[in-house]
Amino acid sequence: MACNRITAAITQSEQNKSRPIKALLDPYNPTGSTTHVNFNTSKTDRWETSPLKSHVNWVILDSDWEGEFCRVAESHPQVISYVKNHSLGLEVPYRYGSETRKYRPDFIVQINDGKDDPLNMIVEIKGYRREDAKEKKLTMDTYWIPGVNNFKSYGRWAFVEFADVFQMQHDFARQVQAHFNQMIETAMERTK
Repeated sequence: MACNRITAAITQSEQNKSRPIKALLDPYNPTGSTTHVNFNTSKTDRWETSPLKSHVNWVILDSDWEGEFCRVAESHPQVISYVKNHSLGLEVPYRYGSETRKYRPDFIVQINDGKDDPLNMIVEIKGYRREDAKEKKLTMDTYWIPGVNNFKSYGRWAFVEFADVFQMQHDFARQVQAHFNQMIETAMERTK
C-alpha cells in the first residue's frame, strides 16, 4: 500500500504537466446508461425519489445516512438530478495491497454550477473510514477523475466523500459552492 501511495503522489505531481492521466474504458460498455435499470432486491430500506430530481423512482439505502443524503440532494437548488449507483454498473478498479478490487461509488449527482454543462459529482457516504476507503478515495482523486475529465467528451466530473451525517447538508452545500466559485474564478481569469 505504501508503494501505491508513493506512485499516486508522483502521478498527482505530474498531472498538470505534459503527462495527463488517460482512462481506459470498458470496450463493451464505454458510457453506460440508466435506461434499462430494472432489478429486484430484498432490501426494505429505500427512499422514494422526487421525479423532479431523479428518473429512477427508488433509492435502495445501505444506511440511514444515505436517506439523509437523498433528502439533502432533493432540497438543494443547484442539484439538477441524482441517482444511487445501485445495479447501474459504475465500477472503478483499484488496488488494495496486492489485490485488485472494484469500487462502486454510492451516488452520481448532476449539479448546475453555472457552466454550459452540468458538473457530475460522484458522492461517497462513509461512516467509519477503513484503509480500503482511503485507497478508493486516492484512486478517484488521482486516476479516475483526472482520466475521465481528460476525455472531454463525458462532461466534467468531481469526487466528494461525506463522513458526518449531521454536517452533510452544510458539507454538500460547501462542495457545490466550491465548484461554483472555481468556475467564476476561471471565467474571471479568461477576461483579464
